[in-house]
Amino acid sequence: MAKKYITTAIPYVNGVPHIGHAVDYCLADTYARYLRLVGDDVKFQAGTDEHGNKIFQKANELGVLVEEYVDANSKKFKDFIAKLNVSYTDFIRTTDASHEELCQKIWQKLLGHIYSAKYEGWYCTGCERFVTDKEYEENHGTCPDHQKPYEKLEEENYYLRISDFKNRIREAILADEMLILPEFRKKEILKLLEESPDVSISRPKTQLTWGVPVPGDDSQVMYVWIDALSNYITVLGYPDQNISEWWPAAAQFVGKDILRFHAIIWPAMLLGLGLPLPKVLVSHGMILANGQKMSKSIGNVVDPMEVIDKHGIDAFRYYFLRHVDTFADSDFTWEKFEDAYNNELANDLGNLVQRLATLAAKNNVGVEEGEFAVSDEYKKLMDAFEFSRAFDLVWEKVQGLNRRIDEEKPWALAKNGETEKLQKCLGGLIKDLLQVNVEIIPFLPKTSERIAEIFAGKIEPPKIPLFPKQ
Repeated sequence: MAKKYITTAIPYVNGVPHIGHAVDYCLADTYARYLRLVGDDVKFQAGTDEHGNKIFQKANELGVLVEEYVDANSKKFKDFIAKLNVSYTDFIRTTDASHEELCQKIWQKLLGHIYSAKYEGWYCTGCERFVTDKEYEENHGTCPDHQKPYEKLEEENYYLRISDFKNRIREAILADEMLILPEFRKKEILKLLEESPDVSISRPKTQLTWGVPVPGDDSQVMYVWIDALSNYITVLGYPDQNISEWWPAAAQFVGKDILRFHAIIWPAMLLGLGLPLPKVLVSHGMILANGQKMSKSIGNVVDPMEVIDKHGIDAFRYYFLRHVDTFADSDFTWEKFEDAYNNELANDLGNLVQRLATLAAKNNVGVEEGEFAVSDEYKKLMDAFEFSRAFDLVWEKVQGLNRRIDEEKPWALAKNGETEKLQKCLGGLIKDLLQVNVEIIPFLPKTSERIAEIFAGKIEPPKIPLFPKQ
C-alpha cells in the first residue's frame, strides 16, 4: 500500500464558492477515490486562504470584525465541500495559529534566499500582486481579470530570490520530475520562467495589516506566497515534523490561472527549503457559460448550489467530470446539462439499473458474490489524469449493457419458461453491471453505493429511479 498525498488550491474567502472551486474539488476527489480503490493510503488536503487586504476591506465594508468574517466564509466553503461529497482528510485555514507559527519558521529557513529592497512598480489589489512593466503594457494599464487600473506603488519589501532556482526548476520541468499537465502548459511555464523576476513576499504594515507578521521585523507582514502556498506542507506539520511519509505530493490540482505561481514560486520555495518538488501539477481549465467567461456583470454566472439542489450531487459530478474536459476550457449551458441528465444518467444508467433489478426480482434471480477489479485501460487513463476519457470508457460499458439486454431479451426467456437460460442471462448482466459499478466509484460515489445495495442479497428494484427524469 503506497502513501499518496493530494492537494487542492485553497480558495480566497472574500466571496462565495463558485463553479471553478467545485471543479477543482471534484477532480481531486475523483483521483483520491481512485487511489483508494486501487489500494493506496490517501491524505487529501483542502482549506481556505484568509489573509490580505481584500479580506480586511470586505469585512470593514460589512461592518464586522475580520475574524468573524473569515470564520463565516471559511464555514461556507467547508459546507460546500461537504455538499460536493469530497473525501478530504485534512482541512487547513491560513488563520490557524499553528499555520501562522509554521509559516514564520519556514520564512526563517528561507532567509538565505530572502533580501530587502525598495520597489516601485504596478500593483493589482484584486490579484494582490505586482505586475511587470511588460504585463502592464500588454494589458494597457488595466488588470484583465478585475477590469481595474493598476496602481503605482513604491515601498520597501522582502523578496524571494527566484533567480537562485530557475535552472533547477527548468531541469525538473523538462525532465518531468515535476510533471505539468496538460503538456502544452509546460511550454507556457518555461517561457514565463525565463522572464520571472524575484518575487515580493512581504508588504509594509502601513499597506497590509491582516496577515502573518514577518519574524524579526515588526514593520512588515508576510505577503500571500509564503503564507498561502506553505499550507500544503504546514498542514503536514512542516517544519516541526518530518513529512517524508507524505511529501512530495502525488498530485496538486490547480486552475490554469494560478498554475504559474504553483510551477515557479512554489518550487522555488520548496528548493529553498531543501524539499522535493511535487510529482504532478494538474492544471484544469475554466468553465464557460454559452462560450463566454462567467461574469457577474454579464449575469451569466452558474451557481453550483442551484445545480446540486435541483438534480443532486452525483448529477452535478457526472456533468462536470464527463462533459467537462479535464484540461481544457469547457462550456456549460442548462440545455446541455438537462440533455446529459435525461438522456444519459436517467436513460442509460438509471434505466439499466431499474430494468435489471425489476427482472431479477420478478424472476427470483440472485447475485453470485465475486471479486471485481478495474480494467487496465481504465487504470491507464486514470493514472494519466485523463478523467473525462476514463469516464467515457465507463459509459461505453454502461451503454453496452443496455444493448445486451435488448439483444438477449431476458423477458422473452421468462415468458417461454427458459429458466436456466434466464438465470444465466440475468446473472451475467448483473455481474457485469457490478463490475462496471466498481469503475463508477471515483466519479459517482453515492450512486455506486446505491447500485451495490440494490444488488446485494435479495434484489429489490428502487421505488424511485436513481435519476428521475426532469
